[in-house]
Amino acid sequence: MKDVAARSGVSESTVSHVLNSTKYVSPKVRERVLAAMAELNFHGNAHARRLARGHSDFFGLIVSDIENPFLPGVIKAFDQAAYAMGYDVLLSTTNYEAERTERSFRKMIQNQTPGVAVMTSRIEASLGDMLEANGVASVFLDGAMTSALRANIRLDYAKGTHEAVNFLHNLGHREFAFIAGPATRASHQAYREAIRAALEMLGLRPRIVDGENDVESGERAVQRLLTERPLPTAIVCSNDLTAIGAIRALFRSGMRVPQDVSVVGADDIPFAALSQPPLTTVQIPRERLGTLACEILQRMLRDKVPGYEEVLGTSLVVRDSTGPARGSL
Repeated sequence: MKDVAARSGVSESTVSHVLNSTKYVSPKVRERVLAAMAELNFHGNAHARRLARGHSDFFGLIVSDIENPFLPGVIKAFDQAAYAMGYDVLLSTTNYEAERTERSFRKMIQNQTPGVAVMTSRIEASLGDMLEANGVASVFLDGAMTSALRANIRLDYAKGTHEAVNFLHNLGHREFAFIAGPATRASHQAYREAIRAALEMLGLRPRIVDGENDVESGERAVQRLLTERPLPTAIVCSNDLTAIGAIRALFRSGMRVPQDVSVVGADDIPFAALSQPPLTTVQIPRERLGTLACEILQRMLRDKVPGYEEVLGTSLVVRDSTGPARGSL
């Protein structure tokens, strides 16, 4: 350690802080220390460090389904922020399965992760209690509560949703349909209520069709809507995959988007801008979400800030899948 300190021009205590993540070290200094370690072929004893400080140098990240195109941006941003803070990332997926979810939480405790970001829904409160009982700080996405070691990031679906509804209303749309996500997930309940509230403010009520947040359920929902009268002039969807499925079903039925029906998605996944036509969507800032989750964990651990809730806004991104309501020109 003395040689690393001399090579990088810092104190031995600074080298120790880089190794053990026990104190903030600026990214520039940390990179210098890591470069000196590489040049000298110095490797700290990870097991000894874990025993000495009582936790690992990993932040945990629990997500639902790695194939969900919304998640890579969140994971990448979380990983970059963690790395800048001196942590690696222990990633675990739940696949929305109860047994696998519990195993993910136990895995974080067994590996002595000091902090865990839970970026998925359908989580039993007892699992959050289990983390806290073992001294693990956590931040949840759209969780129901905060406590000394538990924080929450709440997505403000209402902001982007109101923007979308008002935008469509100003284009002459009065017949709205909403293809909802699974009612068992808190995030989709919030989005459903935001749509309902935005339309009620305009004296309108949506027709709601339940879906499963995938392309196929978007197609099935549109097939059902096309059997009803009056036909909607605007379809708002619980996520972008559902919206892409809706557009496919509309085209197959001979209807044009947006000339006959406007379609709006949610999330703004990378595919949204590449769909045909490019998709208007309610954007959730994925990269900011991942970075914010990591920052909150660091505040709780380094600065001893008790768990709190932070609100992350959504906003409308207008592309070519929306236009004036048919017959309004």
